[in-house]
Amino acid sequence: MKIKAVLLLAGLGMMTNALAEAPRNPISVHVLNTQTGKPSAGVKVDLEQQQGGKWVRLASKTTDTDGRIGAFWPDGKAFTAGEYRVTFHTGDYFHAQQKETFFPDVPVNFQVANTQEHYHIPLLLSQYGFSTYRGS
Repeated sequence: MKIKAVLLLAGLGMMTNALAEAPRNPISVHVLNTQTGKPSAGVKVDLEQQQGGKWVRLASKTTDTDGRIGAFWPDGKAFTAGEYRVTFHTGDYFHAQQKETFFPDVPVNFQVANTQEHYHIPLLLSQYGFSTYRGS
């Protein structure tokens, strides 16, 4: 019985190490509504990259019940340095709640220099204001 327990624990340890070494999706976002103090579920967000002087859409997703898109970078696409933009479609979000907003869209441009790092873009949101920063 002790041998089985040791083997089981060793196997779990190897799985944990493999998961820790697995590549993490390089881009994530999080939206919090500062008026309610709660996550903003159902916000559509677009991810674009500047290519040849034009913005090219790479992904379009919607925040989950925790206000997050944890894995925004498209599967199978190489992550390259450059200029990116996430656009939070806040007008649609507030319209669904039957509330006015001054900012129907919040574009956030950011620069990727090191493709080995994770880029997290949080948005603190209210009907008439917002702020953002580089998260972790």
